[in-house]
Amino acid sequence: MRWLALAALAVLPACALLNPQESPSAVDAIVAEALGASRAPASEQKAVLARAQQKFIADASWENRLRLATMLATLPAPLRDDARAAELLEPLADASSPGAGRFAALLTSQVTERQRLARELERIRREREKAEAEHERADKERDKREEALRQQLEALRSIERGILEREERLRRKTK
Repeated sequence: MRWLALAALAVLPACALLNPQESPSAVDAIVAEALGASRAPASEQKAVLARAQQKFIADASWENRLRLATMLATLPAPLRDDARAAELLEPLADASSPGAGRFAALLTSQVTERQRLARELERIRREREKAEAEHERADKERDKREEALRQQLEALRSIERGILEREERLRRKTK
């Protein structure tokens, strides 16, 4: 009986290595690969992303899913694809699960926040365009009012000149 307990204790660490979700070295390798890719030139970033996509297509394991999602979430635009990264991370994200689950949850929160900020930026852009259009319309109305006032002023000046000319003619006649 004691021998069975010792054998079970010896096998438990090996079982943890068989459970890929608990493998911190795999997650660490993915993070290291993403860091390396983020510092690489654009052509290398594109190649790293292509390799990650090929690996995922060949074997949709949790590790290849996390690798591809990490690349899609961390590489700069135009290689970044937050929607696809979120889709790939969804089945992995579990903040209570150590290793890949927690890392996927962290990436998911970052992607979600970036998507929220993008929506907010788009909303602000639309509001700015609307405000600019309103300002342009108001400027046109102001220009029309100014032109109408200029015409009225010119008409008044013309009337004033006419009155002054008439008064001058009357003075000449009386002299």
